[in-house]
Amino acid sequence: MDSVDTIVIGAGVVGLAVARALASRSREVLVLERESAIGTQTSARNSGVIHAGLYYAPGSLKARFCVAGRDLLYDYAAKRGVAHRRTGKLVVATDPGQTAALHALKENAERNGVADIRLLTPAEARVIEPQVACAAALFVPVSGIVDQHELMLALLGDAEAAGATLVPRAPVMGGAVTADGIVLEIGGDVPTEIACRNLINAAGLAAQSVARRLRGLDPATIPGQVLAKGSYFSLTGKAPFSHLIYPLPVPGSSGLHAGFDIAGRARFGPDVEWVDRIDYRVDPAREKLFVDAIRRYWPTLPDGALQPDYAGVRPKLRHAGPHDSDFVVQTAREHRVTGLINLYGIESPGLTSSLALAEYVADQPAV
Repeated sequence: MDSVDTIVIGAGVVGLAVARALASRSREVLVLERESAIGTQTSARNSGVIHAGLYYAPGSLKARFCVAGRDLLYDYAAKRGVAHRRTGKLVVATDPGQTAALHALKENAERNGVADIRLLTPAEARVIEPQVACAAALFVPVSGIVDQHELMLALLGDAEAAGATLVPRAPVMGGAVTADGIVLEIGGDVPTEIACRNLINAAGLAAQSVARRLRGLDPATIPGQVLAKGSYFSLTGKAPFSHLIYPLPVPGSSGLHAGFDIAGRARFGPDVEWVDRIDYRVDPAREKLFVDAIRRYWPTLPDGALQPDYAGVRPKLRHAGPHDSDFVVQTAREHRVTGLINLYGIESPGLTSSLALAEYVADQPAV
């Protein structure tokens, strides 16, 4: 049976960042990806936003990794030539009753170490974004966007340059904890078994499923999972904004925000739809929900200007608001399996957090 020092399951942005961090420390790393290409699920099907760190509970992993990861990501993207843009963001209160919540959000962000944010009057907001209607706004200059695929290609290139190996079409069918490490049963084109001393489960939507297949791991340590589908609609015509526009968060969603990709194509979303299975089709009937939500901060949205675009699914741990469940980085301290790290609930801001999260994983003593 072949063996390797470390296996990373999942070649999304977090798995690739972890592989890069470990390989750069001269570790022998094998990355297993069940799909035929990297980052085809959560890592690609999101808004591509570099988040500032406004919303998360101070001291939480999301808050820590988002703020640290944001700065690491900007620096990495600049050095590696990954397309990105520091666009800035307006978080808008669409009626006067929300202004207190906007003040509370500013205070929370400052506790998380987000600097240079400021409250704006409606007139000041219109100077920055003439088409935005609001009762007040929070200006966040550090927010931005990144090309997710370019980022993942750069991370993969770095990992491979440091000696890591990617194996696509290699689903993990099962495994067992042994006295010497962990043995995985790999399906795909050439089914095989491989042993490792260390295993990083960065399988995203499949993280719980992978964990349940590991014989010797106490199933009571595996958290539940619920699926939050988020659809996006794109705008036909020129983008109306030069900054990201986010309404204040509402239960279950950070709001139908206005964003754009590196090419400047405008899109709105995601919404939140609790689903029982992964389905990436966008229901055109959801357009009215989008129109009603968008016109609260962009009243002049033209009729018929939206078209279905794409959808993603978040691996959430429970039915909850968008920011009140934390990342779970589970080590032997929690599950008693030496060398195993399970990453659960790595949803937004997972893209922003990826480099900081990877360093945290690589620093764990059992790895």
